[in-house]
Amino acid sequence: MSAAALAAATVAPPLDTVAGHLPVLPMLVPLAAGALLLVLHRAPMLVKRAIAFAAALAMALAVAALALGVERLGIMVYQIGNWPSFAGIVFVADRLAVLMLGLLAVLALAALAFATGDDDRRGPHFHALFQLQLFGLAGAFLTHDLFNLFVFFEVLLAASYGLLLHGQGGERLRQGMHYVVLNLVASALFLLAVGVLYGALGTLNLSDLSARVAALPAEARPLVMAGALLLLLVFALKAALLPLYFWLPRTYAAASAPAAILFAIMTKLGVYAVLRVTLLVFGVEGFGEPLRAVLFWAGAGTVALAALGALAAARLRDLAGYLVVGSAGVLFMALGYGSIESVATALYYLAQSTLAMAALFLLADWVRRQRRGGDSLVRAEPMARAGLLGGLFAVLAVAAAGLPPLPGFLAKALLLAHAEPSGRGAVLWTVVLAASLVNVIALSRAGSRLFWQQPPVASTLAPPAPRFGERFGLLVLLAALLAATLFAAPLVDYAGGSAAQLADPASYRDAVLGLQPLPTTVPR
Repeated sequence: MSAAALAAATVAPPLDTVAGHLPVLPMLVPLAAGALLLVLHRAPMLVKRAIAFAAALAMALAVAALALGVERLGIMVYQIGNWPSFAGIVFVADRLAVLMLGLLAVLALAALAFATGDDDRRGPHFHALFQLQLFGLAGAFLTHDLFNLFVFFEVLLAASYGLLLHGQGGERLRQGMHYVVLNLVASALFLLAVGVLYGALGTLNLSDLSARVAALPAEARPLVMAGALLLLLVFALKAALLPLYFWLPRTYAAASAPAAILFAIMTKLGVYAVLRVTLLVFGVEGFGEPLRAVLFWAGAGTVALAALGALAAARLRDLAGYLVVGSAGVLFMALGYGSIESVATALYYLAQSTLAMAALFLLADWVRRQRRGGDSLVRAEPMARAGLLGGLFAVLAVAAAGLPPLPGFLAKALLLAHAEPSGRGAVLWTVVLAASLVNVIALSRAGSRLFWQQPPVASTLAPPAPRFGERFGLLVLLAALLAATLFAAPLVDYAGGSAAQLADPASYRDAVLGLQPLPTTVPR
């Protein structure tokens, strides 16, 4: 199906068919599994793992079925309680939601596999919290209402608090305190922004907001703009946009590796929310241009400072955290540039960068266990299996820095190809290329310190070998990166269709607001 046809598709299956319930299955599966795991918190670990893996596989199958449904039917709408869309809770599945859910399913399987090495034994509620965070993330990707987006943010944040502190430790407690306080402030601002927009427009449904913003009189625009900027501030904090990125590198470095994988996509959730709201609600005209200018220049500053932070990082996990911040900055620059082509390229870059950063967090945890100096970038005793770990690091460094032949290079090349050689385009070229060079230097420095500059005498204490689950978790992410390389053309086309679909708010208004509740029969 072409991008134009996808943008115009407004078909939604009725709720009295099996396909009509597909949009909520990726949420309901982890919710049910999380509730069951809370009840069975004293069960043997093998039972918990079996439930968690079964739920992750079922979620992946539900996402695959939903992807087929969206391809065949276009935008799929689900009305909770059979209420009209403007008055009730609505979930919407489109190409963008499917892309994010597919990425989430891959990360979930990799994180669960890696956790079986030892991480899930450090507390009784790891798997329950993990499933509840999956529920919150999936709900945030599918909801079509600002208030429910706030609700799902709170659900996933509550679970992430527990996952961050899982395994205990003074550093996790300190970073967890910062993380909780910052997110509580963001939640308060989120509620304030929702209240402002509801007071000005009388609705929080995204399609309804889109229609009302389009017909907004000039005298009401300043108040709505204030609400939009508050929302942008909240999403910028979630995505670690300048100047609100300072909390992320140390927090992600303190978390366990499986938790850090989900945290990596949580950062991209802020980018997703900005993309969804700015394009769908405010469109390419009107409020869009001032917001895009803020996104572009803040993203440029984020990329520059994150590159400097990566160069000065003292640990491999800190370096990975700064690379996450930098990738979010590139995404904001692409969104702020304003063209549909740049948005499409940003979606492809989002997927591959998330996979690369998640794999780098897993590798950093391996290095920490295999080396007396941990993942600190200082001279230490030789590590076991340095050849294997060094080879894996080389592959992930190429992916993270955006070098050929891995998909990060293609994503950045496409982004620069769509940029004009003047104005913002010139800034985009300069910042992206300069930051990429600095990141290459930072990754080369880290690889040299960890795998090349080693003392000649090894320790007599051999660290334990990585377990099968840990190997399999990293293998899942490496396979996903390889697939993103081999199937780059269809993935880029899919991202282009997603951007074209999102840039047509009228199709969402027709699908969501035009969907009537099912007729009900009164028993005699």
